[in-house]
Amino acid sequence: MAKRLFLIVLDSFGVGELPDAHLWHDEGSNTLGAIRNHPDFCCPELRRMGLFNIEGVGGGVERPKASFARMRERSMGKDTTIGHWEIAGIISPEPLPTYPEGFPEPLIREFEAKTGRKVICNRPYSGTEVIKDYGREHVETGALIVYTSADSVFQIAAHEDVVPLETLYRYCEIARAMLVPPHNVGRVIARPFTGEYPYVRTANRHDFSLTPPADTMLDLLMRAGYATLSVGKIYDIFAGKGITESRRSSSNTQGMEITMDLLHEEFSGLCFVNLVDFDMKYGHRNDIAGYARAATEFDGFLKEFAAAMGDDDVLLITADHGCDPATPSTDHSREYTPMLIYGKGVESGVDLGTRSSFADISATVLEYFGVDREKTAGESFWKAVKKNG
Repeated sequence: MAKRLFLIVLDSFGVGELPDAHLWHDEGSNTLGAIRNHPDFCCPELRRMGLFNIEGVGGGVERPKASFARMRERSMGKDTTIGHWEIAGIISPEPLPTYPEGFPEPLIREFEAKTGRKVICNRPYSGTEVIKDYGREHVETGALIVYTSADSVFQIAAHEDVVPLETLYRYCEIARAMLVPPHNVGRVIARPFTGEYPYVRTANRHDFSLTPPADTMLDLLMRAGYATLSVGKIYDIFAGKGITESRRSSSNTQGMEITMDLLHEEFSGLCFVNLVDFDMKYGHRNDIAGYARAATEFDGFLKEFAAAMGDDDVLLITADHGCDPATPSTDHSREYTPMLIYGKGVESGVDLGTRSSFADISATVLEYFGVDREKTAGESFWKAVKKNG
């Protein structure tokens, strides 16, 4: 039987502030805490797995089905790119650059010259509000809406009838090529929208990420002959590095459907999944009810998925940062993340405490597959959860 590990990232599903949260003005943030008491939150399978047995969460069950831990981020950041890189074995000691006052004028002028279009906005903004405030001007003039956030992102919003998708993507590639040190922004993001005012964002978002600065578990697994399958925006986050096959998704629902399909396909290796709606649709929009419903939907999927797993399959669930929908901020939050690991070959109920790095996941994945972790970071907990015999 082929070895398979399904690594699912619940994008932004934090479980409480990190000790250094004050450095990011994230004191008191707790994404799970914000949604767990909402009437639309119903997650019995996550509870049975041990989500609430994790240190600092509270309300656990007596005999969890999975083993569990609380993961601490060592990298200096709280964004998607740095979080996923650390999960995959790279610790980033320096934060990626952010632009609370907007991007420098010389950079914007160069971008305008290379695209032949004027730039409007150029400051931190909510993705939904920016098209309300600048959408009409864009539609009337063809100027590109460029904006950022508290994260290391260069975002370009454009109406699909004014700037065709392929053209918007080409503009993003131009920006990506320009954004080199010291402006090595983590992600350039295409943010297309459509319709009449106040407009709606479409599912045609596309991320253009920095290439990871070193090998990750994906590269090591691929070189060892294992499949590395990505679902959702994983391919974008790693700029395709170390990935053998990619399947895009436009929602949590589609991402879960693809992951279930892959469970029933034959391959040997890692399936790396990102479920982005938690973050993009609910965390950033301070939508507690929507976040709670998304967790409930995932819980239903989890029960079905776990029941269908093969004897040698392993499931590992985690997150990349927080995005507490109950705080005044609409940005990511510096939080611990959960880790649940489950399978017929995995011991149940092992409390792994608080781990010192997200990278312990990478080390564990590599040890499970018998691949040397080489220079990647992290300490494996596979021996602590592997069933003997």
